[in-house]
Amino acid sequence: MGKKNKAVNKTIALNRKARHNYFIETKFEAGLVLLGWEVKSLRAGRINLNDAYVVVKKGEAWLLGTNISPLSNASKHVQTEPKRDRKLLLKTTELTSLEIGINQKGFTSVCTAFYWKGHLVKCEIALAKGKALYDKRMGDKQKDWEREKQRITRKLVGR
Repeated sequence: MGKKNKAVNKTIALNRKARHNYFIETKFEAGLVLLGWEVKSLRAGRINLNDAYVVVKKGEAWLLGTNISPLSNASKHVQTEPKRDRKLLLKTTELTSLEIGINQKGFTSVCTAFYWKGHLVKCEIALAKGKALYDKRMGDKQKDWEREKQRITRKLVGR
């Protein structure tokens, strides 16, 4: 008898707002430098990615705007800082392509997801271009039309 197969990628949090506000161009997988209390909070799902974005400073990538709230039963001697800047671990080639992409006009880098890969926490970051208001409306119209098509086909098949 062997070990049970566990799911390789378990999602901790998704940033659905990023997919609504941006056109996703390329995605990168990055590791994170985290503290012990942050990992415990992530296991409990206490993270907010709505305002998360990536900045490249002095050849290093940093994740800003992420809020990891501490657990209520966390140790009192540990100084918790929920909105601190977290260093991202990327390969040099990924870092340079991300930096070049961010420096282009209209592009930014946002965090789209946090997930487990084995026992490690990974962050999916995306190079994205902002959507205009009419692009967002078109996306909403397309979603509504897809939903309506599914309703129509269900009615036709159900007869």
